[in-house]
Amino acid sequence: MSAETANAAAMPGAAPPSELKELVQRHGAELSAQLQAHHRNIFPPEAEKTIRPFSPAEAARLLGIHESYLRQVATEENGITPLVKNGRRSYSVEDIHELRKRLDQGTRGNRRYLPHRGPGEHLQVVTVMNFKGGSGKTTTAAHLAQHLALHGYRVLAIDLDPQASLSALFGHQPETHVGPNETLYGAIRYDDQRRPIAEIVRGTYIPGLHIVPANLELMEFEHDTPKALLQRRSGDTLFFARIGQAIGQAQNLYDVVVIDCPPQLGYLTLSALTAATAVLITVHPQMLDVMSMSQFLQMTGDLLDEVSRHGASTSYDWMKYLITRFEPGDGPQNQMVAFLRSIFGEHVLIHPMLKSTAISDAGLTNQTIFEVERQQFTRSTYDRAVEAVTNVNTEIEAQIKKAWGRAV
Repeated sequence: MSAETANAAAMPGAAPPSELKELVQRHGAELSAQLQAHHRNIFPPEAEKTIRPFSPAEAARLLGIHESYLRQVATEENGITPLVKNGRRSYSVEDIHELRKRLDQGTRGNRRYLPHRGPGEHLQVVTVMNFKGGSGKTTTAAHLAQHLALHGYRVLAIDLDPQASLSALFGHQPETHVGPNETLYGAIRYDDQRRPIAEIVRGTYIPGLHIVPANLELMEFEHDTPKALLQRRSGDTLFFARIGQAIGQAQNLYDVVVIDCPPQLGYLTLSALTAATAVLITVHPQMLDVMSMSQFLQMTGDLLDEVSRHGASTSYDWMKYLITRFEPGDGPQNQMVAFLRSIFGEHVLIHPMLKSTAISDAGLTNQTIFEVERQQFTRSTYDRAVEAVTNVNTEIEAQIKKAWGRAV
């Protein structure tokens, strides 16, 4: 103890030294309690998260047909009863899903309306990652999963981030809704409590979209893996192959798996990378973020080189960089985007994800841009956000089709 600390402790009325662990624990408990109260206020215990109905124009765009044709096929005879409010029609996601099935029956199996993968088309596992928080990684993963499901694909979203932001967006609060052994850790753990992934997968309020939620339990994998490596026995599956092995148990049920990785380069991220058939790296076009990504890429390359020497697969169909939180009127950001395109070329997606108050405000209530009502924002703000999200995800969808050998 220094002389100053000793004197301060000896002074009458001086506050006793505080324990950092006690302060952190107290603040963590208080914040968790307030967040749970906030969630109960937004979504009462008896409430289930749902997605809003879609206008005829939105439903027609999702189905890829004209509104006039939508009116012809969306009839009571076909089992579709549109919602009518104030004289305006709207369609639920269940209606749109049913319409897809009916429309697909008349297309002689060309998969225009139900674009499920066929024989010879392998499961697409898209790992969304970034080493630095705040790059829009989770928002990107959520919108990609929902976009694909709303367009007829069978999608599994896996939340691999112990912070569980993706789970919260889908209505699964990590503190209250996700119990022990109910994250992906349950399917990749090393002991006899390992479970089939089918027991962990949950349905969502969007047909064709399932989720594996997350919570802090996932950190156990980071702690268990060094011990498992030391105690490795013949026939044990090494850490880098465990996520791919778990996904393989359910691969026939899905077309695309979207993995939201933690913002750190640990055993979970490495396992997700070796399971991936495609990698999507989010980039905020600021110098500090790009410098951080430079270090991240170098470390990732070195680690992948190491695990490949031990039998890990590092083959992939595509890798893309997505510019996020982009402000078109910001000169330095435009310069940074041009800089990245000059280095990475076609690996940078053409369309950036624009910075939008509509998307950020939707996140305050654990919603995506597909879930919020247009009336909550000015028309131009909402339409601009939807257009940006659609452009980005349509471009990613084209990469998936290309990997399957389909015409784009």
